[in-house]
Amino acid sequence: MKKVLIANRGEIAIRIIRTCKKLGIQTVAVYSTSDKDSLHVALADEAYCIGPAQAQKSYLNMNQIISAAIVSNADAIHPGYGFLAENSKFARACAEHDIIFIGPTPETIDKMGDKAEARKTMIAAGVPVIPGSKDVIPTVEEAIKMAETVGVPLVVKAVAGGGGKGMRIVNDMADVEKLYHSAKNEALKAFGDDRVYIEKFIKTARHIEVQVLGDGKGDAIHLYDRDCSIQRNNQKLIEEAPAVIVPADIREKMTSDAVSAAKNINYRGAGTLEFLYVEETNDYYFLEMNTRVQVEHTVTERVTGVDIIEAQLDIALDDHFPFKQEDIKIHGFAMECRINAEDPAHNFRPSPGKVQGLHLPGGPGVRIDTFLYENCTVSPYYDSMIAKIITFDLTRERTIQKMQTILDETVIDGFATNLDFQYRIIQHPNYVANTLDIKFLEKNHFLEG
Repeated sequence: MKKVLIANRGEIAIRIIRTCKKLGIQTVAVYSTSDKDSLHVALADEAYCIGPAQAQKSYLNMNQIISAAIVSNADAIHPGYGFLAENSKFARACAEHDIIFIGPTPETIDKMGDKAEARKTMIAAGVPVIPGSKDVIPTVEEAIKMAETVGVPLVVKAVAGGGGKGMRIVNDMADVEKLYHSAKNEALKAFGDDRVYIEKFIKTARHIEVQVLGDGKGDAIHLYDRDCSIQRNNQKLIEEAPAVIVPADIREKMTSDAVSAAKNINYRGAGTLEFLYVEETNDYYFLEMNTRVQVEHTVTERVTGVDIIEAQLDIALDDHFPFKQEDIKIHGFAMECRINAEDPAHNFRPSPGKVQGLHLPGGPGVRIDTFLYENCTVSPYYDSMIAKIITFDLTRERTIQKMQTILDETVIDGFATNLDFQYRIIQHPNYVANTLDIKFLEKNHFLEG
């Protein structure tokens, strides 16, 4: 394979371009009119404008992206994350035009994207799931009946959900009907699909995920785990690898379950199984599977030495799976802070603008993935993440200390960012002590005032 089109923008497009260059693969960028001066456009071998700034008319415009691939004679399309990365219709469109989709099959995307179907699949594979309904709950009467079985607190979740949308926590049986309808209505507006299911709500837990690679033919391995418990509105802010809080025997079970699930569905490419981990009891429960490369793949790369983008290309382009589980070892500790163009002092409202001052520090064990450069413009049309700062060292304590130094030295002027907010988090005694869960920000009063 000689040429790959990257159906994305920003830092992930640059990340993919760099690995393609390392492998001698030509790259094709696509861009909206507002991204014509973006760094990924400059770094690619070719670039094609696919529409106006609005994502719906550009980065989500399947026809324009497929057309760009045909015109450029691209052999394959890498979707990155977000946009069309988990869109089975797009994966099918690629196949229909004899273009390799660097990711799982459309059938796998559908199966794992449907939360109820994913639960059933995990149950069949013997993976622990949160107690709750085995299928969708089509009526409020059935919702009330299931609520009586599961007990409160419980959560009503959209089958097609993500990012906390179409999800309602029920703490009182009297609220089941109201919140059931509320979740369905939001799900319909957000995803065009109002189907929901019910699970027991786990109040205190960590968000632990396992990175897997599969060859699409029944073989799979894991690249160990990550702790992604620091979140705001169900969006990750800080990720760590490995998840040092998880005992070795539980890690062995969790990673083994993740591999079994990947093998059970003949998973192809890079994917992540997310779990809720209850520290007090050492129980863990499947949440969902992301059928794409994750934002936080960087920390796993750093502690395992595996280039996950290269692995995706190997699997998809060469039909080659050069991995054995016994060859995957963990060395040291890595963490990532997501840097967003947003204003924590004003309810984290987006703050796009022009970069008027930029200093990105470096040094041993430091990696920064970004699309920023001096005088570039951060667009208001897309996700607010502008950089990922990754640090690595032998221990969690030393890695946190290094991150504190790097965040302190980083300068991004011209608009508000969450740099100081992230600095406050990683200096907090409870974070340093690894005393945390998915409600860390709320419990430690980071979101007040």
